[in-house]
Amino acid sequence: MIEDLLPAEVVSADVLGDDPDARLLPEEEPEVAKAVEKRVREFTIARACARRALGKLGLPETPILRGAKRQPLWPAGIVGSITHTRGYYAAAVARAEEVLTVGIDAETHAELPDGVLGVVTLPEEREMLSRLPSGTFWGRILFSAKESVYKSWFPLTEKWLGFNDARVTIDPFENTFSVSLLVEPPLVRGEALTGFEGRYLVRDGFVVTAIAVSI
Repeated sequence: MIEDLLPAEVVSADVLGDDPDARLLPEEEPEVAKAVEKRVREFTIARACARRALGKLGLPETPILRGAKRQPLWPAGIVGSITHTRGYYAAAVARAEEVLTVGIDAETHAELPDGVLGVVTLPEEREMLSRLPSGTFWGRILFSAKESVYKSWFPLTEKWLGFNDARVTIDPFENTFSVSLLVEPPLVRGEALTGFEGRYLVRDGFVVTAIAVSI
């Protein structure tokens, strides 16, 4: 699914269901040494997706460890993002000389739990959601979009970005969303990056969102 949302310079790999061949490299095992079995399996399949995606760029198999903020640590010269939800796993990577940043997220296509929408959205976003066509869990799409925003933002700034620090506008006819940053924007090649453009997809009971900023 994820490849349908990404430009040609970003390569990806995903799994729907299980991947019985997925395994961790020895260097990755300490990352989940104290985790429950379910969490270990999720981490394993997601890392396997990441290595398959890197392989499409011609890179050798390499461990993908986590940084201080639990972000994936990619090989030098690579940008990327990893996501997983129950039953779906994906990774997307690109060469840093071609793509500035990548952020992807996957969620189940269902109503957000009670109380969550008010926490993760701004008043104007809730007003926007109320005007969108029925039959789609737009709150879940917006939540996923903000997760992709954070994953795109953090590699550029190494700073936290809260749910209320970005405003998302969804276009239900183009399956896209636009993002306005409400905090001081990062400088990229001397210019302020004030927002992002992303795409979303609803398929097979999942919501998938993606942002890729090409150079």
